Amino acid sequence: MYRSEETGDASDMPPELPPETDDGRIQPAGQGYGPLLHRRYSVRIEGARIGPVDLMTELKRDPNRWAPDFAVFRQTRGDRNGLDAGDEFLIRMPGPWNGPVRIVAADPGSFRFATLQGHLEAGQIEFRTGLDDDGLLRFDIESWARPGDVVSHLLYNRLPVAKEIQLVMWTHACASAAELAGGHARDGVDVHTRRVADPRPS
Repeated sequence: MYRSEETGDASDMPPELPPETDDGRIQPAGQGYGPLLHRRYSVRIEGARIGPVDLMTELKRDPNRWAPDFAVFRQTRGDRNGLDAGDEFLIRMPGPWNGPVRIVAADPGSFRFATLQGHLEAGQIEFRTGLDDDGLLRFDIESWARPGDVVSHLLYNRLPVAKEIQLVMWTHACASAAELAGGHARDGVDVHTRRVADPRPS
């Protein structure tokens, strides 16, 4: 795993939420506390036996196939045959980390979660497959998130326990995606973070 961090700017804001997906229960990044973290976890997959769309199909089939053992995705809304916009999950983890999410966008090569009320974070996270410039299969996880409340802000930014748990979770997912594709990670998992200062007035 290779980690890097730099100061972010206005270009690091999350994508706009599709209006039809928000019924008032979504917890957007603007409602969070403290700095916004724009993170990208990337893995280039060597020796893959399948392409980007097939890999995404496998990832959508059951998130528990690629999530670490300590995180369990329990679907609470929607068809259980694949992932579509409007589906909801409760991600169950040890301790006070359980997180409800809703899919707000999905296509053959990606899907994107938004956090719901009660989640530790406020923001969005997107999962994408594609081809690198040299033709290698790649898998990316991109998140735009802030702590969802004052307690989470403490855990993330003063005692960065939650941030490290998230790091372990999504780097594991990248490695698992490579295995699902029948290949292996070339050069490990790259984790790049851009930190944007709290935009709210003090």
